[in-house]
Amino acid sequence: MRFARRPAAIAAWLLVGALAGCAQSQGQASPASKTPAPAAAEQTPAPTVPWQFRNPLPGMPPVMGGNVYSQARAGMIQSALAGEPAYLYVPDSTGSTVTVIDQRTRKVVRVLHAGYLSQHVVPTYDLRRLMVTSSAADELVAISPRTARITRTVSVPRPYNLYFTPDGKAAIVMVEQHDVVRFSDPRTFRGRHDVTARGCHGPNHADFSANGRFFVVTCEFSGELVKIGTRSHKVLGVLPLSGHATARNAAPGMGMSMPQDVRLSPDGRTFFVADMGTNELRIISARTFRQVGAIGMPSHPHGIYPSRDGRLLYVSDRGAGEVSVVNPRTRKIVDTWVIPGGGSPDMGGVSADGTMLWLAGRYDGVIYGFDTRTGKLVAKIPVGGSPHGLVVWPQPGRYSLGHTGNMR
Repeated sequence: MRFARRPAAIAAWLLVGALAGCAQSQGQASPASKTPAPAAAEQTPAPTVPWQFRNPLPGMPPVMGGNVYSQARAGMIQSALAGEPAYLYVPDSTGSTVTVIDQRTRKVVRVLHAGYLSQHVVPTYDLRRLMVTSSAADELVAISPRTARITRTVSVPRPYNLYFTPDGKAAIVMVEQHDVVRFSDPRTFRGRHDVTARGCHGPNHADFSANGRFFVVTCEFSGELVKIGTRSHKVLGVLPLSGHATARNAAPGMGMSMPQDVRLSPDGRTFFVADMGTNELRIISARTFRQVGAIGMPSHPHGIYPSRDGRLLYVSDRGAGEVSVVNPRTRKIVDTWVIPGGGSPDMGGVSADGTMLWLAGRYDGVIYGFDTRTGKLVAKIPVGGSPHGLVVWPQPGRYSLGHTGNMR
């Protein structure tokens, strides 16, 4: 490994990310050695762990290399997933079907019949199943990614979106219609505890802090963000968002905030929030839970997906028929990928090798495939209906935090 010859303290930080401000213990010479132990004052102090990685959630796999996405790089697929076919699973948000598409041939393999108003296809924490959130049918529908067949259904009230805590001990169901964030058993999905925040209407997307201790939820219909403790289940903060753009060069908005997808930066310091109402990518400090910046965007930014190397964020601009490529370090748009003739790119994900970005065409009944090396649209696959939260499978990573593949 690249870190094998580094000091033990540095290796401990990179592999565990949990030790802060501790010094190396004083070395002692062996009885056969004539070299005296160095004085304490001469020793190099252990590096201080950055604040965002301190005090990690017990049971959470460690952040490695100071990058929360370092274990979801191109090709880093778990051996247990090696035999699973490379498919796209595309739910119809105005119907009850999930269209299965071969990523290589770009042909429809089969059409599965799930529950009505199927919104997202979500990998479970252990990567063994894909769960369809069939909202109007009040159920989760399990698909085996090995056979691409439905295996069972579970009754759950109004599941719009689905997440998992970084330790794998709980599933989190976004019961958007009832303004509830529900902690549930990660296998049976039986509810354990409901969390509501005053004024939060339409909880829909979420992402976790680098140490896993809290997560941020977007409230679509009230223009707010909510911070919730992973173990305490308590509301730790509510951040109202301005109804007017706070960034320059933002496309004319709706006069109201409508936050959609939220994604943690690779270094764990900030959350990026796609605000479809004000047409900007809001930047929220993970430390203070305050907005610290914004990037003006084209019309209706919706989904956010990190590149496989973690250096870029792909943002789907649903109203503009474009994808904006954002550098999270410089906080600037560095490229724009345009759909010839227009379109409605929505939710999706990046292929296992990082060379393709697949997005659902929400209002056009198609799937878009962009070559991430050139930014060109290279695939446009008809599926009908209103395709929404498609999942690209398999994906690299040790575990899934949910949504359409928030892998770490």
